[in-house]
Amino acid sequence: MISPRDEAVPQVAIAGRPNVGKSTLFNRFVGRRKAITDPTPGVTRDPVGGVWEHRGKKVFLRDTGGIRPGAEGMDALVARKSREAFDRAACIILVLDVQEYTAEDEELVASLRSCADRVIVAVNKVDTEKREESLGEFWALGFPRLFAVSAAHGRNCGQLADEVFASLDFSSREEPAAPSREEITLAILGKPNTGKSTLLNRLLGEELSIVSDIPGTTRDIIEGRLELKGKPYRILDTAGIRRKSHVQENVEYYSVTRAIDSIEEADVVLLLIDAAQGLADQDKKIAAQIVKKGRGVILVLNKWDLMPQGKKALAEAADRIRFQFPVLDFAPVEAVSARTGWNVEALLEKAARIAAQTDRRVETGVLNRALEDWVEATPPPRDGRRAYKIRFITQVRTRPVRFVLFVNRTEGFPASYIGYIKNKIRGLGFEDIPLEIELRARAAGTPKSGSSRRLRETRT
Repeated sequence: MISPRDEAVPQVAIAGRPNVGKSTLFNRFVGRRKAITDPTPGVTRDPVGGVWEHRGKKVFLRDTGGIRPGAEGMDALVARKSREAFDRAACIILVLDVQEYTAEDEELVASLRSCADRVIVAVNKVDTEKREESLGEFWALGFPRLFAVSAAHGRNCGQLADEVFASLDFSSREEPAAPSREEITLAILGKPNTGKSTLLNRLLGEELSIVSDIPGTTRDIIEGRLELKGKPYRILDTAGIRRKSHVQENVEYYSVTRAIDSIEEADVVLLLIDAAQGLADQDKKIAAQIVKKGRGVILVLNKWDLMPQGKKALAEAADRIRFQFPVLDFAPVEAVSARTGWNVEALLEKAARIAAQTDRRVETGVLNRALEDWVEATPPPRDGRRAYKIRFITQVRTRPVRFVLFVNRTEGFPASYIGYIKNKIRGLGFEDIPLEIELRARAAGTPKSGSSRRLRETRT
């Protein structure tokens, strides 16, 4: 059974109306640009989380979307998610803009008075001492803990951090261990409206990501953790990826860029495909990036509950995908329904098996004994009077899994025979992942310098 993993550290939430600098403060505290920052109001929608470490202690910090008075539609969904984050937080950092106190601020302040003992006010954009002269109206709000800060320049952020951590009770908390290599990171990628956020929420058992029919609802990378049969998973929900010609706003450009960057963090990518629409050109481009980075990938046919049922239907859908995109002939195809939860546990278990393949190493001796059998069964072809010969094989790395094949000459070495060797290597426990084979020239006996070229999955 899937179970969400409770954070072993206190939770802190950043509150504020749009454009007061919440995401800038969040990025400063977590130590990297995880939340998208842009002058456009309302950039942050889903609560973005990250570990904040200060003076040897850790908390889980959430950057929330701005709350607007009388919000409707998407703004109302954002506000609800933000308030849920406030309810879970042991401390709330209320960010206000020293240059302007608005009706939106006033409404948010009023809503937080009932939990004033958990609120610390950060008046932002106080870049100079002169601006501190404007703090009087903010002290008049009645919150006893107030700091004048500049999130952009770091001014007084250390004092704010000291106060936040001093207000929290760490006595009943276990110090979180460093992330275990056993934890499997899965990135959910795909076009807009394929069900990525629905799948994340289904896996976590809570509505962490906002689900909407509006393309581009998810902007930041939303992170959650869970366990299945004792195995820990980290799940990254990403923005829907559209063709560059359709990306017109800076915010969406940043969202798509970070979605592609999430491939680097992932052990396995879940490439979500609308089962009714099938594989699209944009899916192919995403998959090419996954293969290039050597990550495992599962082609996930979502919304399968709306399709004709039966093993034959799935087999036919998988055949269509492999015909359209043979470069992914190694990738498993799984059908799920994120809406109902059908087959999502099996999807996680499959992802765990693929992640293990990306870490797998085969001893050089085992490889070369197998190579002898492969070459004896099917010798390399000849080029006129000259034969191509394979001297030696070794595995040089994982993630991406790469092998070096030492041959008598690299120039003109038949790609078809490299494909043959690659298929044989797959039988050693690499069935479902991309492989790289690099050719190096080596004379009989002693290694020598020579040309080399790497043949990736996309070229064979």
